[in-house]
Amino acid sequence: MLVSPGEGELIQIGGFGTRYKIHGANARGAAIIEHTLEPGLLGSPMHRHTREDEISCVLAGELTIQIGDQVHTATVGSVVLKPRGIFHAFWNAGSETTRFLEVIVPGGFEEYFRELRQLVSEDLQPDMGAIAALAASYGLELDFGSLHELLERHQLRFG
Repeated sequence: MLVSPGEGELIQIGGFGTRYKIHGANARGAAIIEHTLEPGLLGSPMHRHTREDEISCVLAGELTIQIGDQVHTATVGSVVLKPRGIFHAFWNAGSETTRFLEVIVPGGFEEYFRELRQLVSEDLQPDMGAIAALAASYGLELDFGSLHELLERHQLRFG
């Protein structure tokens, strides 16, 4: 199976993009998606996965990741492990769009972004209860209380 640059279904949620490269069902246990994140954008509040590990490989720009209490800036070529069970968040503090591959092991969680897109409208405030319920169905715990602190401390926007 070959997936060329620019190929794969694209889900866009504001300035956060997800392009499906390899679905977990096709890869016998792992999924690969390509994310883009506009400058100054928080990708997610602190959250933790109970079912999967994530590995990010930065392809363009830089990606800042908080894992537990530690904050790291990953530049092009960097690889970051975000293990299940540990709270983490990510954002683009740089001046150009960040592009990174996300390997999800085991696969399945990649479908979260497709379902999340259905709950988020650029015209309306998101229903945080519905988002929390969706996240829980994927074994994902979102810390919505971290949103304000991350946005303020790192001068970011969300969406």
